[in-house]
Amino acid sequence: MNLTANVIGATGLVGKQLVQLLLEDENFNKVRIFVRRDSGINHPKLEQQIVDFKNKEKWSKYLTGDVLFSALGTTLKQAGSKEKQYEIDFTFNLNFANKAKENKINNYVLVSSVGANSNSKVFYTRMKGELDDAAGKTGFKNLAILRPSSLTGDRTKKRLMEIISIPVANFITQYVLKKYRPIADKTVARAMINSVINPNSNKTIWEGDEVFELADMQQ
Repeated sequence: MNLTANVIGATGLVGKQLVQLLLEDENFNKVRIFVRRDSGINHPKLEQQIVDFKNKEKWSKYLTGDVLFSALGTTLKQAGSKEKQYEIDFTFNLNFANKAKENKINNYVLVSSVGANSNSKVFYTRMKGELDDAAGKTGFKNLAILRPSSLTGDRTKKRLMEIISIPVANFITQYVLKKYRPIADKTVARAMINSVINPNSNKTIWEGDEVFELADMQQ
């Protein structure tokens, strides 16, 4: 298909898996990543743009091609404040989405979160819901919003609650509450790619357990 992919959040848990799969995928002949510092990734298909996400004038001209993939997000602890987290998770994401649409990119794939709801009383799920709502108004030809549950994978820093809770959640959600079944980072990345290779014009939002189904689709 000779597609050019753009990726933000390329150094995160899902983003790293996404970039690796894109580099291995023959449907993509260029993978452009936007990062704050050198990712250390070297590959003939890879183009790395080291940018200041706040400065749209510096990165907007490079945002061209066929797809914008976003796995960009942070935690409150990493961000340091709700204001900073909102800037990264909402503002930076929406800025890239709007510029991608302006630059005639047709596909936008966004990793959101299970429970995302703009009317939620919980800051995180409300923020994610607000971004989902805004993304839905951008007018992309193909928009896919994935709402995975707890992510599993090889994190640089292990989170104590995840070490304790994920095995329990895996057991419980085999039978009930399947929407909240933990999901591997690579599975989400594969689903992101499938949403572009096999677009579904009748579906925009993929809830927790549906992300597994999307990942299993044949390319």
